[in-house]
Amino acid sequence: MVSGYGVHYPRIMGHEGAGYVREIGPDITAAKIGDPVILSFAACRNCEQCLNQHPAHCIRSQPLNFGVGPDYLVAQQTSEVLQEPNIYGKFFGQSSFASWSIVSEESVVNVSGIVKDKEDLALMSPLGCGIQTGTGALINVGNVGTNDRVVVLGLGGVGLSAIMAAKIKACKIIIGVDRYVSRLILARELGATHCINTANLEVEEVADAVQKITANMGSTVTLDTTGFPPLIREGLKMTGFKGKVIQVGTAPETAVIDIPIHEFMVSGKQFVGVLEGDAMPQTHIPQMIQWIHEGKLPLQRIVKFYQADDFETAIRDMKLGATIKPVLLW
Repeated sequence: MVSGYGVHYPRIMGHEGAGYVREIGPDITAAKIGDPVILSFAACRNCEQCLNQHPAHCIRSQPLNFGVGPDYLVAQQTSEVLQEPNIYGKFFGQSSFASWSIVSEESVVNVSGIVKDKEDLALMSPLGCGIQTGTGALINVGNVGTNDRVVVLGLGGVGLSAIMAAKIKACKIIIGVDRYVSRLILARELGATHCINTANLEVEEVADAVQKITANMGSTVTLDTTGFPPLIREGLKMTGFKGKVIQVGTAPETAVIDIPIHEFMVSGKQFVGVLEGDAMPQTHIPQMIQWIHEGKLPLQRIVKFYQADDFETAIRDMKLGATIKPVLLW
């Protein structure tokens, strides 16, 4: 038997998705057949964190979202002979990179009466993870407002979502940090007041650039989406007294950073690890949809649609920067 929570194949992946309910199991109340739904992460809903409205930090998050073993086998490879399932599924409670998905009820957000049509639902399909993470981290954890100086490290889908959230909350200074000019330009258009291009900077110079923009006060909230330890260490340096460093970028499991204990104590800084924007998907996703419809969260600026068979083009375009958030359509 395979154990642990690593990546195991063959497996149906996909951790963001949307579609229409075609069948339901017994005692399901989250949706009925025909309902449009957006998919997000799985949580037990019964542990201390779930009961305290923090399902992203469910104590069973690892096995529910990344587990392997007999309970996570959902399909079989094509064969003329009937076999036992040998393909893993239930990734993030959904495995949505497929034309059909077997979905945990806890991963379902019913958007009946909220989305306008099938095209609108397709646009909303990335809301269940990356967009939720970027917006939720600043709003739910950073509690940002008009007096805040925000730095976003990395301007992919998560980072640009954070830029948009900072604009929604009318933050005083919004700084985007990245090495790709196209992303920096887009960040400006989406709400960044300043941008720092790291292409020609040593990593040790990034904090100095932030201090210059903020008149040596530093940021009040620094969000790292890169998972790059040297840049995260700079994030600690660029954050001002009583500021928060919010870590959402995934780093290697063995990655560590050193925190200067005395400096952290004197400055009152906080270093906070956050998953999924510490959001309640059933309330945060409808809020994001409202912002999108009001034009406050212009998701269409970072989304590009591809047919599922053209997934290699989607991957290439993402790597080349031709799109930020490719969405596959079946």
